[in-house]
Amino acid sequence: MTAGNNGADTPENDDPFGYLYRSEGGQGGSAGDGTATRQPGVPRTSYNQVRAVGQRQYGQQSQQVTYGQQNAHYAAPETLPGGDRTRPTPAAGHGGAPEPRRRNGLLIGAVAVVAVVCIGIGVAMLTNNKNDDGATAGKQGPSAGDSVKPSESPAQKPKPGRLPKQDAGSLRLDGGASTAKDVPGARSAGGTYVGGMNTPGASATWTMDVDAPGRYKLWVGYGVPGKDANLTLNINGKAESRPINMGNFAHAPEGAWDKGWTRTWSYIQLNKGTNTVKLSCESGNQCDVNLDKIWLTRH
Repeated sequence: MTAGNNGADTPENDDPFGYLYRSEGGQGGSAGDGTATRQPGVPRTSYNQVRAVGQRQYGQQSQQVTYGQQNAHYAAPETLPGGDRTRPTPAAGHGGAPEPRRRNGLLIGAVAVVAVVCIGIGVAMLTNNKNDDGATAGKQGPSAGDSVKPSESPAQKPKPGRLPKQDAGSLRLDGGASTAKDVPGARSAGGTYVGGMNTPGASATWTMDVDAPGRYKLWVGYGVPGKDANLTLNINGKAESRPINMGNFAHAPEGAWDKGWTRTWSYIQLNKGTNTVKLSCESGNQCDVNLDKIWLTRH
């Protein structure tokens, strides 16, 4: 078999690799390999198209490629219309490379911002709690002396619904009665009590208000030296027929003033508004007694 056409000039019998070693001759001549030169107006009898190695033909334009030299007319197939579209497009970024580091940096920055905000909120909450604790610690309530300081007003006005109560040391004292602190155990503020009641004419007068008229219980706190005592009771200027009993209910031994602190009560009738209660040492009374408190309750 020889290069070129072998047998009938049909595409099926054409040597598919003939173009590598055949070339078409110019018009009106021989190609030099036994093939006829293509004549104008004469249909070709071969589908061989001989071209030099490195020569490409796109459409009707022929481009000559010389290896080792740059061809100014050469254009890569992917730049031509309908060129190679299978090449992957580089990801956006510096130099066309992916940006995993930049994305990781942005993610780390966002996490850092969130962490800083959370830390700031925690610090603010701790600071507020400390400030609140300091403010609370700086506030002091009233001392025991302030909370039980005797009233200097002659008439005690309790809150609505509450009955009056007062230390004996804040009452009006007459006839030799006076305040003292020598005997321990008094239940009034600072341990102050009223002594000197064993002098005839000595008295302690309490002025107070009540919201409604009626019968009340008058309570008196006192101390005796291990023996019974009593005082005259005067309500709104009128003496009661019976003295107020101040027995040795604490069962203190005789002479033991500090162990004889106790209390007693008596019914009295009061008017709405201001009333006076007077305890006095009168003829026939046993007045060896100290007074520490006085108050009212419902009967």
